[in-house]
Amino acid sequence: MPAQPSHNAPVSSSDTTLRADARENRDRILRAAREAYALHGIDVPISAIARRAGVGVATLYRRFPTRASLITEAFAEQLAECAGALDEALEDPDPWRAFCSVLTKVCAMQAADRGFTHAFLARFPDESSYAGERDRAEEGLALLVRRAKEAGALRPDFDVSDVVLALLANSGVVNGVQPEAGAASRRLVGYLLESFRTEGAVRPLPPPVRLELDQLYGAG
Repeated sequence: MPAQPSHNAPVSSSDTTLRADARENRDRILRAAREAYALHGIDVPISAIARRAGVGVATLYRRFPTRASLITEAFAEQLAECAGALDEALEDPDPWRAFCSVLTKVCAMQAADRGFTHAFLARFPDESSYAGERDRAEEGLALLVRRAKEAGALRPDFDVSDVVLALLANSGVVNGVQPEAGAASRRLVGYLLESFRTEGAVRPLPPPVRLELDQLYGAG
């Protein structure tokens, strides 16, 4: 009986080289995108990222067919880190410590990478998993605020929109004091957290401003 033809063609050395080249190009593009976004935010032209990566624009688009797909992949690690910090905070039995840890973490990420805040807050209709993480973050922040207030640690007139106000303030600081962004951000967060404590509620605040996370997208 004749041997049946194999449906699994052997992998040639040229195929292996092509796959290795494709992976290398992909890695170079992502590295270039992260560097460019960290310095200039996510509005950097695709052509500038391609030049930084040493590839053609067509090659970039073969790996990442849309601008959104490049941005979401470039920030996947930071998004996972942010989600992990939020999950850890929600499991913390100390509501005040949980609230402080998340605000401190997010502000530090703002200071380290100008593109992260814009990438996280941008709405990409075709990136459903990314949008889901963003929505989950909003819900988690609201829960952290409520828990800290119920525990009597967060001043009673604190509003969840004040988190956005704090991030807007931090964004202005880190964009205005390079290269001392990290130190300035830590100082600002320290001041803010002291003012957010119940003990700091010496007199009532003006009414809250109904801010949404989207409004951070245009900051800086």
